[in-house]
Amino acid sequence: MSEKSGIVILGIFAADTAYKAKRLPHIAETLMGSGFTLGPGGKGSNQAIAAAKAGGKVTFISRVGNDPFGDMALAAYAKAGVKANVMRMEGVSSGAAFIFVDEVSGDNAIIVAPGAAGLIGIEDVDANRAEIESAAIFMTQLEQPLEAAMHGLSMAKRAGATTIFNPAPARMIPDSIYGLCDFIVPNEVEAAELVGHSIETDAQARAAASTLVDRGARAAIITLGARGAYYYTAGQSEFVPALQAANVVDTTGAGDAFLGGFATAISEGQAPVEAVRFGCATAAIAVTRPGTAPAMPSRSEIDALLRSA
Repeated sequence: MSEKSGIVILGIFAADTAYKAKRLPHIAETLMGSGFTLGPGGKGSNQAIAAAKAGGKVTFISRVGNDPFGDMALAAYAKAGVKANVMRMEGVSSGAAFIFVDEVSGDNAIIVAPGAAGLIGIEDVDANRAEIESAAIFMTQLEQPLEAAMHGLSMAKRAGATTIFNPAPARMIPDSIYGLCDFIVPNEVEAAELVGHSIETDAQARAAASTLVDRGARAAIITLGARGAYYYTAGQSEFVPALQAANVVDTTGAGDAFLGGFATAISEGQAPVEAVRFGCATAAIAVTRPGTAPAMPSRSEIDALLRSA
C-alpha cells in the first residue's frame, strides 16, 4: 500500500447568517442589530477550509441542495483548494445557521438546520471508501447523523488512518465510539456534557480528559477558549496557552479553526502538543475577523504568529 496522505473530513455545510447585536431578543421582541454577514459555514465545512488554508491536502464529504447556498459552498471549496466530494440534491435545501454574535464580547450562540447534509448516511462514507482508506487523517463531528460519523471513524481506523473526532454539537454518544478515536476534541461545554461535570478549572479539565481516555480514546484535547487547550494521553498531559493575534471580533469559528490547523499539523507529522499549538495559532487569528470560513488564516499567517509568540 502506498504511503497515506491527506485529510478527509466528513461533515455538513451550512450557510452562516450572522447577526451582531447587544443581546438576544426575547420572544415577541424585535431588536435592532449592529451588523450582518452571510457566508459559508458548518463545522465540517469550516474545518475543511481551515485545514486547506493552513496547508493541508483536504477532501470534504457532504451534501448540499441545488440552490444558491449550495453554489456558495462549492465556490468556497474551489477558492480554498478543498476537493469537494459533495452530493447536490434536488428538492432539499442546503443547510443554514442562525448565529448571534455579542457586539461587545464577540461570544456567540448558534442554531443549525442541516438541510441536505442531515441526510448524510453510511452510503456517503462507502462511496468515498478509497479516499478514506488512503488518507493520513479522517475527521468528523456530530452535525450529520451519528451513524455516518461512526461508520467513517470505523472505516478509517481499520485502514490505519489517524482519526479525529469533534463531538459537537454536545450530546451523549455511545461508549463504542471512544475506541475509534485517536484524538477526541471537545470544547469545555461539550466535554462537560460527556463527563457529567463542569469544566471551569484546570483540575476539572484534567479530570475530564482522563475520563475520555479511560473510555477508550487514545488522546483527548479539550479546547478552553481564551485559556488555550489541554492535551492528555497516557503518560503525557500539557496545557497549551492561547495565543493572541489582535482584538477578538467573533469567536464563532474558533473551534473549527483549531481543528483544521491541528489536523493539518498532525498530517505533516508534527508531535501532538506542537500540533495543538499550531491549532491555537490558527484559532487566534480566526477570531480577529468576522465570519467563519472567510476568517480562516493562511499558512504564512499562522507561521508568522508562531514565530512571534
